[in-house]
Amino acid sequence: MIAYRSGLRPQGWPLFWLLAALVLLMSATLLAAHADPVAGVRAVIRATARSSVALFLSVFVASSLTTLVPNGLTRALLRERRYLGLAFAFSHLVHAIAIVRLGQLDPSFWLGRSALTNLPGGLGYAFIVLLSATSFHALAQRMGAQAWKRLHTAGVWVIALIFALSYFKRIPTDPLYALPFALMCAAVAVRAVGKWAQSEKRRWARQRRAPSPVSPNLEPQA
Repeated sequence: MIAYRSGLRPQGWPLFWLLAALVLLMSATLLAAHADPVAGVRAVIRATARSSVALFLSVFVASSLTTLVPNGLTRALLRERRYLGLAFAFSHLVHAIAIVRLGQLDPSFWLGRSALTNLPGGLGYAFIVLLSATSFHALAQRMGAQAWKRLHTAGVWVIALIFALSYFKRIPTDPLYALPFALMCAAVAVRAVGKWAQSEKRRWARQRRAPSPVSPNLEPQA
């Protein structure tokens, strides 16, 4: 039975399983809705690309939004960031399976692709695997806090840039891709401003904790 805390809102692993089930349901519905298997798989690829981006952005901006716009929703995003990130990895796993399946159904799909064109996607998947594996406490503790933070900071930025590049290079052939590209740019701006705000808060906190300088005794000595 799925457990809930704080009312009817799923949290933790129930949230992950709910999101994973929705991705699978969406994919199965699209496959069933298309008589042509190739068209169905292509629809799944497009849909899981969108679900992956939505889940990734919720993780990417969670900390910054909590700083800039503190409320129940942003705090919930931050609290559930781990499970949203794992749901993103699951959605992109389904995306990868659909791509492989498309290559099986339509071998010409791979003819227009080279090792260079596959490099950004391969790098992105490598980071997704690393970030997912280190989202579990046992491996995270073995890495240490500093190494874990450096990996996850670098990983989310690499994935964000790959998504942005993927959208940007499609704009000349389909101007509608300018919209998700602008969304990625906005998310980058939100994260950058949020991190700056967090740094300023820490700086002011250090200044408040610092002892006041002792004024020199200017009274004449006896």
